[in-house]
Amino acid sequence: MGEINLSEVYRDYIACLNRQDWSKLGSFVADDVKYNGQTIGLSGYREMLERDFREIPDLHFEVQFLVCEPPHIASRLQFDCTPTGTFLGLPVEGKRVAFTENVFYEFHGHKIRQVWSVIDKAAIERQL
Repeated sequence: MGEINLSEVYRDYIACLNRQDWSKLGSFVADDVKYNGQTIGLSGYREMLERDFREIPDLHFEVQFLVCEPPHIASRLQFDCTPTGTFLGLPVEGKRVAFTENVFYEFHGHKIRQVWSVIDKAAIERQL
């Protein structure tokens, strides 16, 4: 798979998340996906995302930059949102916060097999 195609697949995946089109998530995420070293499977991955959208109703994934070296993608995602309660153990409680997530993916074909994610929690702390 060429770099352009994998980049397009990833951007389509992000669009799927932003639409909250959970019925299509399996088109992008493997059944045995691992998240930060733990096998959570497609159902666990979907539950995590659905919870994120419940706790952050205005959640929107914005790709700030993307590096593609198949089968890996590195992406910096930008967020500007309003978590409703505690977020990452912080008492955000409806305050608008901006932060980034550095996330790395390993693909198997067109599907995400592994995700490693680091959220800039310090940026959120500075805003509270």
